Order: sequence, then structure tokens, then C-alpha cells
Amino acid sequence: MKLGRTTAFLCVLAVLAGSIVESRNTCAEDKPTADLLKTFVDELVPIVPGEDKFPATFLMGDEAGEASEKPQHSVKLSSSFAMARYEVPQNLYQGVMGTNPSRWKGPRNSVEMMSWDDANEFCQKITQQLKSRKLIGEDEIIRLPTEAEWEYCCRAGTKTRYSFGDKAQQEADVSPKASLLSEFAWHTGNAAGNDPPVGALKPNPWGLYDMHGYLWEFTADGWSKDYQQAPADGSAVKLAEQNPSVVIRSGSWKDRFERLTSSTRKKLGRTDKDDAVGFRCVKSK
Repeated sequence: MKLGRTTAFLCVLAVLAGSIVESRNTCAEDKPTADLLKTFVDELVPIVPGEDKFPATFLMGDEAGEASEKPQHSVKLSSSFAMARYEVPQNLYQGVMGTNPSRWKGPRNSVEMMSWDDANEFCQKITQQLKSRKLIGEDEIIRLPTEAEWEYCCRAGTKTRYSFGDKAQQEADVSPKASLLSEFAWHTGNAAGNDPPVGALKPNPWGLYDMHGYLWEFTADGWSKDYQQAPADGSAVKLAEQNPSVVIRSGSWKDRFERLTSSTRKKLGRTDKDDAVGFRCVKSK
């Protein structure tokens, strides 16, 4: 059946109107993610080793710590980068990956229950999304921090066990209470579960939040039982080909205060997922 000119014209208008509505809906759906991406970039903290408050070298590890933290050794970082102020929150992860695997739901809670491979996939996807919006340079990427970069940023120029001093407890504290640490970190002494938003407590001297406690954080490094063969330039240790495991840092709300020092490290399977493990990102070239 042939359509009259008026009917055909109305059909064209309907199609165009539908396209406009669809476009508006797409834009409406995309805007929150665009806002989250811009917020992510705005919250990156520039780290420039060798300039101002950022030392060119630092001592990594702890001779008084566990065997995996020894030997304490000097690391020199020669390239600047930017560290995320917070662990990746669930709303950003959802916007980039299209899913939220977390047990402890909350838009600004740190995302958890993802594997190391998932975290790396997030970094790859957010890199492309940021580039497409020209929020980062074409020669820049988002990635996991190396273990050395992570400890360097956690210490924030300090040489003490924690970024705020050597002691976690006041004299009157009875374990697991750790009043000094509780101003900066979620741990067994002050956390009933992983349900606070990122950045609810005090930051370290470089303005980075939750570097102690809250969630363990993935690094780019494969696991090594100690620092006997550790790189001196801050680069990542490659994953083992057989039964690969990775390094996680920070300690979590499931851990006692002794596990939340700047040098504490832990082994985790590459494919393992846990509600006490999350990650933060760095931007680099």
C-alpha cells in the first residue's frame, strides 16, 4: 500500500523524533559516567620523584618486619606519575565495566570481589574512555601501581612504620583497639564491615586516602617471597608462568593493626576474589 505525502512526512518526523529521543536517552545515560570520569581525573594526585616534597629515593621494606619485607633496600624512582586519591569506587567501576561485583554495596564504597585480571581490564577500558573524551593525553595510560610506587606513596616521605608514626595504639588501648591508627584506617579495631565510602578518614601527608587498611589493594607485581631480587628502579616484578600470584598491599578491615603498616605485603592468587580486596590506579606515560 502506498503512503500519501502527508502520511509519509509524518512517518519521517516520527523516525526523526525517535532518533532524537534515543539520542537524548543515550546522552542521559552517558552523562553520569562522563562526570565520574572527570571526577576520577580531577582526583589524581601528581607524584614527582626528586622534586619538592617527593624524594628521589626511599627505603622499601622493613628489617623489623616479616621475612617477605626483607631485605630493606633503596629504590630510586625516575619518572613522574599520578596516584588516585581513592580506591576505585563502585559507581566508577559500574560505569566503566557495566557491572558491580561488590558484596558491600554503596556508590562511593570501594569496589571489591574482582580479580587481578578484572582490575587490569578496568584500567584498559578507562584508559580508552578517558582518551576518547580527551581527559588524558594520547601517550598516557591508567594502570595498577607497581609495588614500589605503592609503598613510596603510602609512606609519603616518611620513614616510620605507618605514614603517621611508629605506633598504632595509645598506651590505654586494649587490642584490637588502635586509636592512633583509627584516625586513618579501617581495621578490626574500628570496622564492623566494609561499608564506609572511600575517603571517610584522614589522608596521609600526600593527600592519599585509605592507604592503610579499608581494603587490600592490587599492585602490578607478581609475588616474590622476599626482596632479594627486587628491582632498584621501582619497576614491577613479572608474574610467574606457573601458578601466578600477585602482591597486594595496605591491609584491610579484616586485619589487625599490625598488618596495616607501610611495608606489609601479602600474596594473592591472580584469579582470587575477596570482599577485602580492591585497587587504586595510577596515570603514567
